[in-house]
Amino acid sequence: MVSGHTQLYADLKSSIPGLTEGRSEKEASLIRQASDLALDSGLPEKTAAGTPSLERAISIANILGELRLDHETIAAAIMRDLVEDRRQSLKDVESRFGASVAGLVEGLEKLDLLQSLSPPEPEKADKGKKDKGQTETLRKMLLAMSEDLRAVLIKLAERLYYMRNLKNFPEEKRVGLARETLDIFAPLANRLGIGRLRWELEDLAFHYLDAETYKKVAKLLDERRVDREANVTAVVERLRAELKRADIRAEVTGRAKHIYSIWRKMTRKSVDFEQVFDVTAVRVLVPDIASCYATLGVVHTLWDHIRGEFDDYIASPKENGYQALHTAVIGPNGKNLEVQIRTFDMHKEAELGVAAHWSYKEGARQKGDFQKKIAWLRQVLEAKEIEGVDFISR
Repeated sequence: MVSGHTQLYADLKSSIPGLTEGRSEKEASLIRQASDLALDSGLPEKTAAGTPSLERAISIANILGELRLDHETIAAAIMRDLVEDRRQSLKDVESRFGASVAGLVEGLEKLDLLQSLSPPEPEKADKGKKDKGQTETLRKMLLAMSEDLRAVLIKLAERLYYMRNLKNFPEEKRVGLARETLDIFAPLANRLGIGRLRWELEDLAFHYLDAETYKKVAKLLDERRVDREANVTAVVERLRAELKRADIRAEVTGRAKHIYSIWRKMTRKSVDFEQVFDVTAVRVLVPDIASCYATLGVVHTLWDHIRGEFDDYIASPKENGYQALHTAVIGPNGKNLEVQIRTFDMHKEAELGVAAHWSYKEGARQKGDFQKKIAWLRQVLEAKEIEGVDFISR
């Protein structure tokens, strides 16, 4: 009979090829070396969260791999536990993996210290003061890590792992972790433009903090799912045909919005579920900016535009760099529908944000553009006066 520890070791070992796929042999070798060291290190079987240390290390590395982050970031995420548990020193890490990996591990230690020195705001504190306090914590975290933002990305991946395994934490810690995730880590992911992390963090935290409302919105989504999917399918097929006729190369898909974002819109606009235009959105990806506006023309020719529901985030990008055209139309059967139009590059930025600049699939991509992005981010972060609510909600 295979022991639990042996099975865990085998499961984690089998996940490593996924981390190295598509990388150069030198990069893959660094990841394998870090993984093997962790697997052979004899880390304590359980973390404070009640999850196996080895599982945590490799799971966080896998999240970073899904974000297409570089080999140094993944190696640092794996080595972090070994240094924390004093099985390796920073000097050992630098000797084996280089100064960059050691610097990332050290940066994570500093970020942990910063968190421990920033106690959460009391639940009964004035709402405005709470928001400002949370914003200041967020700003300090980013400033502390601005020498290498990859440390922040590791921290976000770690938080996502914890939220996926929230049931393993003691009951008294769960609410605090979920609240901190919704107030600090999800806005942090948003500020860095990483939609993929932000949406999951928000939904996981919201599900725990207000399970009744979460289930209510989820039920509304499910009850109307068949009709909604039929409506979206009709829109997608019609739009694909019209774009092809207009000689616009496009990828057209439909998707349901995330539960927390639907609830936020219902609350912010004081509307009921039926009045939220973008419960389901149609997304159109095209090769270039000219095609974005050409596609918008096709959409508005096919269906009536809803007045006041258009945003040009290409001409005026969001603070986190997000770009797209958003419009709402009255689609088939009189159903309101949001259409989002952006280029393939804009989509990658929307999904991966700052993480895209360390993508192993891009190599040393547009170095000048990358430096401009980091310079812009630092300028925003170093602003002396930032209104809390506005900073978090953008």
